[in-house]
Amino acid sequence: MKQLKKLLALLGCGAILLSGCSFRTVNEMYHLPKRSEAFQDLQTAIDKAMVGLEYCAPLSGEQRQTVQMADLDGDKEDEYLLFAKADTEQPMRILVFDKVDDSFVHIETIQSSGTGFDQVEYVQMDGQAGVELVVGSRLNDQVMRSLTVYTFRGGASEQLLSTGYSKFLTANMDSEGDDELVVIRPGETETDRGVVELYSIEDENVQRSVEVNMSEPVDNIKRVLVGKLYDNRPAVYIASTVGDSALITDVYAMVDGTFTNVSFSNESGTSVKTMRNYYVYAEDIDGDGVVELPALIGMRTMPGEETTADQYLIRWYAMDGDGGEVDKIYTYHNFIGGWYMKVNSTRVMDLTVRAQGNDYTFCLWNKETQTYDALMSVSVLSGQNRQVQSEEDGRFVLYSTESVIYTAKLEEKALEFGATEAEVIQNFRLIHQEWKTGET
Repeated sequence: MKQLKKLLALLGCGAILLSGCSFRTVNEMYHLPKRSEAFQDLQTAIDKAMVGLEYCAPLSGEQRQTVQMADLDGDKEDEYLLFAKADTEQPMRILVFDKVDDSFVHIETIQSSGTGFDQVEYVQMDGQAGVELVVGSRLNDQVMRSLTVYTFRGGASEQLLSTGYSKFLTANMDSEGDDELVVIRPGETETDRGVVELYSIEDENVQRSVEVNMSEPVDNIKRVLVGKLYDNRPAVYIASTVGDSALITDVYAMVDGTFTNVSFSNESGTSVKTMRNYYVYAEDIDGDGVVELPALIGMRTMPGEETTADQYLIRWYAMDGDGGEVDKIYTYHNFIGGWYMKVNSTRVMDLTVRAQGNDYTFCLWNKETQTYDALMSVSVLSGQNRQVQSEEDGRFVLYSTESVIYTAKLEEKALEFGATEAEVIQNFRLIHQEWKTGET
């Protein structure tokens, strides 16, 4: 009874403390919020303008909403853009709405050819107030698509650029404030290597760079990534397939005012690095803001140990504007287990990994004894007794999920090198799924 009285007293105090925001009836508390007058006004304008049209949202990129907002004319007030489609010769429609005298008005319709909107970007390209509207449209099922850039600096849309493309992206390539447009398109034929161009706006005029070749046709592109070179120069990384089991990466940057493929080799006629047998993509693997590229290094083969044959470490390096390479880190990637381990660069040439089921033992070649010394082992535990197993035989946990526990064990030779549990845990990482599959 005493406990009940205390509880009632606490509830009473709580009611008093909350009384400043609780003077509402039950109906008021559960009444659904009304749409604002501005929203209703915009919806009325949209309904009126959409007669005979159907909504048609962009299919890729970050801007996939049917109705989008952007300050097109630079008046610090957003305009509303609605993407739609009609049954006419030029079916694609972009309806622009703006607020005039406290009421939304349909001020303009941009018409174009195509079967659907592919990608839409809002980019500051000319250094003036407002943003440019970059629209990519699909043309039937063709690889080639239509790219158009509009400016609204005069209060109404003005077309600045129209070109074909396979893929495009926007990036600040010269680090001078405004963004540029990177356009990737096919060569003269389907089997020709792709072409990359850079478009910028200078003194209200569109400037186009010289065409820069890719190493492969555009159909082979697997991923496009914007990042930085070792000298912090902005760069675009385009990874393409070579055959069925290799990747090749082209790296584009501004060098001495010229848009250049800094990874291109004049001797081989192709990009300088090819990843054989693995689908590993360029990535900022060490988190320093610079993108690293992967290269394979064959590991030693232990006599009589078939599992150590044809294994590789990955050497991660960064490029500078001159095409030079700067070594960053080395890793052992276990794609089957979904994890990787950073390894000491001084031991790369003497390291090998022996696999026994879900156990992987890192071994180091001992030049004095001409044998392999076990340094440590990594185990992937997934059975019902995984928690118990992770605590046995001197093991410690690297990472755990609801269904898997990754553990490690240090051997005596590892302790001689000063290796610690904390160091091993820090060097262990899971492989991001997109590294294996790739995304454009």
